[in-house]
Amino acid sequence: MGSDQVRLFLCGDVMLGRGVDQILPHPGDPALRERYVHDARSYVALAEAVSGPIPHRVDFAYPWGVALGALDAAAPDIRVVNLETAVTTSDAFAPGKAVHYRMHPENLPSLTAVRPDVCVLANNHVLDHGHAGLDDTLALLAKHGVRTVGAGEDAEAAARPATVDLPGGGRLVAYALGMASSGIPRAWAATARHGGVHFAAGPGATAARLLLDRIRDTKRPGDLVLVSLHWGSNWGYALSRPDVDYAHALIDAGADLVHGHSSHHARPLEVYRGKLVLYGCGDLINDYEGITGYEQYRDDLRLLYLASVRPDDGGLQEVRIIPLRARRMRLEYAPGRDARWLHDVLGRTSRPYGTRVDLDEDGTLVARPV
Repeated sequence: MGSDQVRLFLCGDVMLGRGVDQILPHPGDPALRERYVHDARSYVALAEAVSGPIPHRVDFAYPWGVALGALDAAAPDIRVVNLETAVTTSDAFAPGKAVHYRMHPENLPSLTAVRPDVCVLANNHVLDHGHAGLDDTLALLAKHGVRTVGAGEDAEAAARPATVDLPGGGRLVAYALGMASSGIPRAWAATARHGGVHFAAGPGATAARLLLDRIRDTKRPGDLVLVSLHWGSNWGYALSRPDVDYAHALIDAGADLVHGHSSHHARPLEVYRGKLVLYGCGDLINDYEGITGYEQYRDDLRLLYLASVRPDDGGLQEVRIIPLRARRMRLEYAPGRDARWLHDVLGRTSRPYGTRVDLDEDGTLVARPV
């Protein structure tokens, strides 16, 4: 990769708990406290009913499937993932939650298989197993050398950015913030006295001012600033005006990329003032394969986003998007008809936001400023 661009791998939710944890080498306690499902192995059975037998005690790389080879071929400079799973054996189930995600600590190599440079934790599942589960998650990721952002042992730590040196000098400075619209309880907000999530009730003036001030104070010449946001509803392509205004305010303050996630499927891309805004990357890894109800959104399709930006000003050159499909709890390349479907949907929904989406002959989607 030449010094004329920096390429970042970005993705949506990586959920290695519950059913996925059960097929890995060290499955944790499968007990769940959901209304209808009480055993995590039931989600494996649901997926098998749709796609056929799934091997058990698979190797750690299994859930990633072809994604690891695709990423190695693309050779991104920076890799950023949103881990929406507690890494713990804690039996403390967060009260009032309909769904809880945890993965056994000995299965953590399934996360590190993708070699993340930054692991975002500002989301609505990181405290599914209480503050003990969060403490375990932070300690285990630190032990494995994974930088985290968006949650911490107190408010200062939760708000602190993660920094990664860039190949040609300068740094990636990554912030992460979780909003109530994604289902994060207000009680999960980190404070001066206890750990939690870097939390905002919504994209209002207070949340904007605090984060905008941090960006202005932190950014140095040669830096790229990424803001990762867990926000919005699970389903639908419509964007709220306050969310769009908030993303624009971040760019105006000096952010170079806005990395949105929480929706279970891909949402529109925007190029604002030459900078990339991903409003929702969709899920990447989960155990939803056998769950029905929202088939029109094709949440079985998963995307790898490879954003190329100029290091001198953070301007977007292009976003290459590799379409994948979840099958047997493993990522495989999406068939051509599915790539065309994604091209049509993302092209139609992103066009009003200054982004054109093309389909290459190899099935890769390419998004560029109009």
